[in-house]
Amino acid sequence: GGTHLSMSAALIVQNKGGGHGELGFQLAKTLSSNPKITSITILQDDACDDAKEPFKSYSSDIPDVKIVKANLGDDSASAESIQSILGDDASYEYVWDNASKKPEGAGKAMCDLAKKWDTKLFAYVSSAGMYRTDDETTYPMSETTPVKESAGQAQFDSYAVSLGLPLVSFRPQYIYGPKSNKNDYVDWYLDRISRGLVLPVPGDGTQKVSLTNSEDVASLLSSVLNDEDAAVEQRYFNCGTDDLIEYDEVAYLCADAAGIDRDDVHVEHYDGDAYGKAKFPFRLTDFYVSPDTAKEKLGWEGPKHTLADDLGWYYEGYKARGGEERGVDLAKDWEIVSETDSADADLYAKYDSSISA
Repeated sequence: GGTHLSMSAALIVQNKGGGHGELGFQLAKTLSSNPKITSITILQDDACDDAKEPFKSYSSDIPDVKIVKANLGDDSASAESIQSILGDDASYEYVWDNASKKPEGAGKAMCDLAKKWDTKLFAYVSSAGMYRTDDETTYPMSETTPVKESAGQAQFDSYAVSLGLPLVSFRPQYIYGPKSNKNDYVDWYLDRISRGLVLPVPGDGTQKVSLTNSEDVASLLSSVLNDEDAAVEQRYFNCGTDDLIEYDEVAYLCADAAGIDRDDVHVEHYDGDAYGKAKFPFRLTDFYVSPDTAKEKLGWEGPKHTLADDLGWYYEGYKARGGEERGVDLAKDWEIVSETDSADADLYAKYDSSISA
């Protein structure tokens, strides 16, 4: 299409859910107020559950955004098949791909289409999980930290670059949000605190984590529009809050939100080498990034949210999801806790039937 309208059209490719499940929704909201963007389309993986957030809020919260469904998990998807789903004349000046995990199937198709459309910016939501760390790694990890070349996201980056696309690749970490459909990280803490259970935390608990509100991730992803040339020149951006929190501190903040005295929080530090990750939601060691590059090169103004401020509504959401009533898999916890003075088999058996009192 050669019309002016299509020249500032944005396409958001959105996965079926999980850790990045809310980003397309929040990005659409953020872009709605950006003067550069005149229309927004979400190409939504049809494997999403429309009865769950954020998908059930599309029609009410982003009514002006066009939603197009496609089977993005189909490895036989091609540029031709995706183009026909979007409409034969559809083309987009700006693309944010928040779905592809590798340059195959729909992932390859999105790159090929961006090339065909002569897209001005091709922003890709990758993952900081592909950083390769060792004893020499310094934190926060910078964008020059080595990555696992075998990671699908790294291969996606390579393919997009080989096509000469104006790729800007973002590496987010742990995300939570008001309409998230993956709440494992903070729920791990609340599941134990609300039941009076021990929190087995690896190491000494001073490791830091970057837990970022999805709205802040979306504002960072949209900040490529502030300086498109600088974005493409830098290409790789870590994506997360700089409000870093120690593992133990997350427990105390959760207790505050749940109205539980900090003195009643029982953290048990354990040997990660001996027991591994167990059910703990974060890495055994420090593993965090900083958004300094995005601030410096894209003028990102930084996060508007902090976990401490957000835990009030998060805890209400936890209760609404039945968090306090549901069964919890505590077998790994019990392996660690049963060796300590605070072992209370009756309490663990009450919440996990696989543990015998």
